[in-house]
Amino acid sequence: MIVVPDDFPSVFAGTPAEERARKLGDVRVFTERGADDERELVRRVGSAQAAINIRAHARFGDGVFTACPALKLVSVWGTGTDNIDLHAAGMRGVTVCNTPGINAFAVAEHALTLMLAVARKIPLLDTETRQGRWPREMLTQLVGKTLGVFGMGAIGARVATLGRGIGMTVLGWSAQGDEARIRAVGARPATKDEILRTADVVSLHVRLTPETRGFLGKKELALMKRTAILVNTGRGALVDRDALVAALKEQRLLGAGLDVFHQEPLPADDPIAALPNVVCSPHNAGQTPEVIRDGLLAAVENVENFLRGKPTNLVVAPVR
Repeated sequence: MIVVPDDFPSVFAGTPAEERARKLGDVRVFTERGADDERELVRRVGSAQAAINIRAHARFGDGVFTACPALKLVSVWGTGTDNIDLHAAGMRGVTVCNTPGINAFAVAEHALTLMLAVARKIPLLDTETRQGRWPREMLTQLVGKTLGVFGMGAIGARVATLGRGIGMTVLGWSAQGDEARIRAVGARPATKDEILRTADVVSLHVRLTPETRGFLGKKELALMKRTAILVNTGRGALVDRDALVAALKEQRLLGAGLDVFHQEPLPADDPIAALPNVVCSPHNAGQTPEVIRDGLLAAVENVENFLRGKPTNLVVAPVR
């Protein structure tokens, strides 16, 4: 059996991907929230052999793998696997795979949009113009400025390309130290400190791991220019929340464009929501018809290949 325990808000039910999955056997799709509770997630997974993970709020920890011994595969829609205990998966004989690169163009476009929206103060200007005012804010021009990209996977590489396309100089940083990949998109390799000190825009595209949690903290944010913009379409926990709020409140940064947060959905009373120099979007950078269609089909294809004994897009294989 295949289970989709976390299709909320629903994107899988009634799609060609679901139709394709049903050709592989019984499929159970849960379209109501609740998979963020471990006991409920265990109940939903039950005796399924494969789970297609849609949302990051469903957390596959050791308790889930222990309670669901029939589970042998978790196929993630998207790239991020920070909601899965990868070590526990491997030790419990569970394969984890994802669908890398499919959302790269959409997320990169969103990162560019956030960057421009902050630089041009679009939300503020839109609000004031609609209210009958005619604001004359000083805006930020990005041509000739420096863009620093952390993470040179498919998304980061595309952001670098788009940055160059609007006339920015691009500095790149790769967790693997892959300077050839950085140069291939017309960027110059740089250290973390160099990027933070010199970039006018910093865009985060590194995977959230124990090593990258708090990738930017108080010390790192203090290195950035007061005129700099931070864009985060990766994961909220890449940035120390309190340090970010303080830097934005005290105008030690020009602003931030955020698609991800420490708590999602973002509570209405969260301090970030009250900051006028922040542009927010609800973790939907990859929410396009093309990404949804292709990503869900790729997640099902991972299941097909696993059942054939030829797993694809491996993140973790069982420890033998």
